[in-house]
Amino acid sequence: QVQLVESGGGLVQAGGSLRLSCSASGSIFSINAMGWYRQAPGKQRELVATMRGGWINYADSVKGRFTISRDSAKNAVYLQMNSLKPEDTAVYYCNADALARRWDSLRTYWGQGTQVTVSS
Repeated sequence: QVQLVESGGGLVQAGGSLRLSCSASGSIFSINAMGWYRQAPGKQRELVATMRGGWINYADSVKGRFTISRDSAKNAVYLQMNSLKPEDTAVYYCNADALARRWDSLRTYWGQGTQVTVSS
């Protein structure tokens, strides 16, 4: 099994920055993709940014402001969030598609989430 733990959330004023971190641990044979999703109150969970191999995908609402990066050796993914807006307020979840064992199937794993609150 694979466990994901996020950190770096908090309270910040509009225009400020935060850096989220996510580390995977446990039984890991390989991680095919990692990314970030978020869910605001009363809204559906949405994709923020993902990395699969060398390919990166961002939500239109965060392009130019957020940057996703990955350290494969550490099984970690990061999200640098700049120029934060009140509408960025949400619980941010780390996501990974991984194989726990060589002869296993790919599974999707989720972290517990970290709260990001942007005040006006």
